[in-house]
Amino acid sequence: MMENLCMKRILIIDDEETIQTVVQFGIKMTAGWEVFTASSGQEGIQTAQSEQPDVILLDVMMPEMDGIATFKELQSHSQTEQIPVIFLTAKAQTAEKRQFHDLGVSGVITKPFNSLDLPEQITRILHW
Repeated sequence: MMENLCMKRILIIDDEETIQTVVQFGIKMTAGWEVFTASSGQEGIQTAQSEQPDVILLDVMMPEMDGIATFKELQSHSQTEQIPVIFLTAKAQTAEKRQFHDLGVSGVITKPFNSLDLPEQITRILHW
């Protein structure tokens, strides 16, 4: 069976289920990509290790382990350090965006976003 080259696997880590659902729906509808969801940083790290997604959409503001802590943890494991991460954030001032880029994230998508535009935004950020 031929590998579908444009079939991507996306992991969204966000503590809000509505966001997970909207992202999953939007990406499946427009791009037909496979979407995995995780509700916490810890769960997201485990899912990233087991599923090896092509990209991780990571919410910055989460209880317990926020996006930055989660990203640093992902970066510290050899199985997940190569996976590009795009932050989802409600508030992205220029200074914050600079801080995110200094961390080494691939990009930032600001909430609220239109989930139907996500595949295009992801493709543009990652030059797929």
